[in-house]
Amino acid sequence: MKKDIGLVQAVYPMPVLMVAAYDANGKVNAMNVAWGQICDDNKIILFIGEGKKTWLNIQESKAFTVALADQAHMKEADFFGIASGNKINDKFERTGLHAVKSDKVNAPIIEEFPVVMECELLEFLKTNYVSGIVGKIVNVKAEESVLDEKGKVEVEKTGAIMFDQFKHGYYLTGEKVGMAWNAGAGLMKK
Repeated sequence: MKKDIGLVQAVYPMPVLMVAAYDANGKVNAMNVAWGQICDDNKIILFIGEGKKTWLNIQESKAFTVALADQAHMKEADFFGIASGNKINDKFERTGLHAVKSDKVNAPIIEEFPVVMECELLEFLKTNYVSGIVGKIVNVKAEESVLDEKGKVEVEKTGAIMFDQFKHGYYLTGEKVGMAWNAGAGLMKK
């Protein structure tokens, strides 16, 4: 029997995405975004509050990167979620992480995270209920150490972490238990 547990953002898992952009002076800022998702073959949507430093930077630069946070850099990823670039001028520098300029878009790539999407701004969404950023993914870069022999990302090698909205924990991605578009294929024959 199910029990009422009240209003909870009951979606699990949530990604832990590191969104980075330059300000008008070329300074790096990054933030932790759990409310983000692929929304087409080459598009991503990030639900970021209007006025956040990263929102303002993307508005200025028209580009950003989105990296998968990993267990090895969980402390820094969490800091990016609790510290505001509008209040802490040296937010990125405090982490000791390193950024290089993308060769595809006008945005920084945080070198320590294993997989990164390079994105161009498509549009800002602002309604009474939601604010978000839609980006076109123009390229994905991945460390060779997380790729298989065919050049595909092996998720279990990334150390990617997920966010738990129920108790606010971080978890490693788990073991593979089946193949998408295959596990239920037998039901198509009924």
